Amino acid sequence: MISRRAALCLTTIGLFAIASIGGAAALDYPARPVRWVVGYPPGGATDIIARLIGARLSERLGQQFVIENKPGAGNNIATESVVNAEPDGYTVLLVNPANYINASLYTNLKFNFVRDIAPVAAFNRVPNVMTVNKDVPANTVAEFIAYVKANPGKVNMASSGNGTSVHLSGEMFMAMTGVRMQHVPYRGAAPAITDLLGGQVQLIFDNMPSIIQHIRAGSLRALAVTSTARSALLPDVPTLAETVAGYEASALFGMGVPRNTPKEIIDRLNMEINAVLAEPAIKARLIDLGGEPLIQPPEAFGDQIKAETEKWKKVVESAGLKVE
Repeated sequence: MISRRAALCLTTIGLFAIASIGGAAALDYPARPVRWVVGYPPGGATDIIARLIGARLSERLGQQFVIENKPGAGNNIATESVVNAEPDGYTVLLVNPANYINASLYTNLKFNFVRDIAPVAAFNRVPNVMTVNKDVPANTVAEFIAYVKANPGKVNMASSGNGTSVHLSGEMFMAMTGVRMQHVPYRGAAPAITDLLGGQVQLIFDNMPSIIQHIRAGSLRALAVTSTARSALLPDVPTLAETVAGYEASALFGMGVPRNTPKEIIDRLNMEINAVLAEPAIKARLIDLGGEPLIQPPEAFGDQIKAETEKWKKVVESAGLKVE
């Protein structure tokens, strides 16, 4: 029969063994390609940012970060697949505003995002842009509000899916101005923009990375940015708050992994991502897409996730939104 002291020694040895295995895994990581799950089709803001950072991580770490586009259910299919993946660092998630919003928007989620996804690193925070097609006879937010009120039931508001910041930015706008539009959700920003260009829908509050090229080309018209200050990328475009006092919305992007992923792997990924974000070319590209890099530890990103989840919960509740 084993003594209590011997049992304690064996337990301690076992814990050290587990810790050493985790440390060894971190030293060897990554030893094979990493699957990076993005909850939207190619071409949207999430996909653009994942491919930009993923390409540099692949070069730095010597293993491919393979982007897997997994659209559907407002980003929940992608998130659930990562929640249920092995917590070994070989499946990661592109964290985006839908993750913070869906926590209160959906009534039957099979996961708790804050609990089940461990934060790795934030990338950047970008404003959304209130954008209309060229057929809409409005050049300012005030003119657009008047146009919608004069044409009830005729204005369609596109989004990249239920529960995205693109959707909720529009809901916030409607709640704060009293106008009503028909919400038309798409499976990502790219198909929504295609229909906006084609005139099937009239408005979108899209993330700046996926919409700015069309604004610069003159094929779409920006009425306002949703941040509290004007964007240096669109200096002549006012903030929405200049017309609708108190309005603010922005999109926070980053990487997450399944909970119980070894801390050593999380710290390695955080260190490498922060190094990528500090590179002059990547920093310049992220700024060009609408937001400066956020270089910080995993814990800071975790605090931001909690704050964003609470912020969007208030919007969901005030708009009376629920998705089964």
